[in-house]
Amino acid sequence: MDNKKTKTDQKKAQVLPEIEKLNQEIVLLKQQVDEFKNKYLRAIADYQNLEKRVSEERFELMKMANKNLLVKILPFLDNLEKAEVFIKDPGLKISKNHFMQILKEAGLQEIEILNKDYDPICAEAIDIVEGKEDNKVVEILKKGYMFEDKIIRVAQVKVSKKISNS
Repeated sequence: MDNKKTKTDQKKAQVLPEIEKLNQEIVLLKQQVDEFKNKYLRAIADYQNLEKRVSEERFELMKMANKNLLVKILPFLDNLEKAEVFIKDPGLKISKNHFMQILKEAGLQEIEILNKDYDPICAEAIDIVEGKEDNKVVEILKKGYMFEDKIIRVAQVKVSKKISNS
């Protein structure tokens, strides 16, 4: 029986290092799996961030292109408004109003400053005229416009200066 026990002990002695070696290998493989999993998750997060950034940049480029087009269209709009003053044609008025509606839908906003305090950020004073109050916009010579809450053209205006009663 001792002989059997010795053979079993010998087999255990041979198998134990093998098992220990396999356990170490399992631990290393688990570490590698965790490392690859972390790298994979980081790569996915980086890709999602890249997609988001590209989408935002594309949107900003589109806004910039719209802004540049609107700036180029403004002189044409000015000419339409001048023509409307001199030519009393209903077709011209309808066309101008339709054109303005399209520009508003694209994000163009007229800066409303008539009879308001003069603000040099959104208007350029071309002339000073006598009036009842100081620093009021009394006439708009050229309209100012905003796009996406940013001024793309300042208005050109006449500003009042209070008449002194001396």
